[in-house]
Amino acid sequence: MDAQRLYPQRPDAAQSHGNGQDEGTLAGPLLFVRYAFPPNQHGYCGPADSVAFFEHGVSGADDGELRGLARQFAGAWPYLELIAGATGLQDPLDRRVVEAYWVGSPRLDRVDTSAIGGSMEERFRYIAGPRFSSLTAGVIAGGVPHHSFAVFCVYPWVGLLGDDRRAAQALTVLDRCRIRWGRVTALQGDQVVVESRPLTWDGRTLALGERQSETAVRSVDGVGLVSDIAEGDWVSLHWEWVCDRLTARQVASLRHYTLRHLDVVNGAEAHSSPLTLLA
Repeated sequence: MDAQRLYPQRPDAAQSHGNGQDEGTLAGPLLFVRYAFPPNQHGYCGPADSVAFFEHGVSGADDGELRGLARQFAGAWPYLELIAGATGLQDPLDRRVVEAYWVGSPRLDRVDTSAIGGSMEERFRYIAGPRFSSLTAGVIAGGVPHHSFAVFCVYPWVGLLGDDRRAAQALTVLDRCRIRWGRVTALQGDQVVVESRPLTWDGRTLALGERQSETAVRSVDGVGLVSDIAEGDWVSLHWEWVCDRLTARQVASLRHYTLRHLDVVNGAEAHSSPLTLLA
């Protein structure tokens, strides 16, 4: 990725590690960029120009163009609309909605099961055909509109774990695609070393394994979306990128909803889905 292209407007961009806003007051659309950019960079979802999307996040400007780019995330956007509408918020990019979807919050449990089922019906029945019942089963079993629900209960990768030829790839994608949490143990320029728990698959059950160290990206030539990170911080990760610093409450929420949806998928009789939408 070309750092000059990432943020050409500021010649001193290489000295910046974020947009300077306090983590607790960051506008919802900018928080959305932090979590949505990593899969967008891989070409899985969102606008075709991932660099432009990144630039908007680095600029710190909550404007109409950024909101238009966010609407192009066809997988995430309906969940944001669902959470907002069900919990009395008008803006799908309200920070409270964005945090609920990517990290988790009690707001998710205020979304009625029938509303979630209706959203699944509208989006996936035609695509899924006879396998649509496997999606509704996840809702009935306790699924809520959290990103981990989409990863474990909607996307097709869980269904590929039973294929010995593709199981390793599927497990890697599931682990990278979910929002995971970890503690920073070292800083290495544009990268950080994080201790986290990867997904494991024993042929029957998806679970969290023992803690391991991984290297994650926080910036490119000093240009990044997250303000300065320190050793000992808890952070969220999506694909190979650090998304945000997390409070103890947020770590607990992310862990809770991740384990909740692992329980749902581990208890399902059928894992496969014909869906190909990644977001």
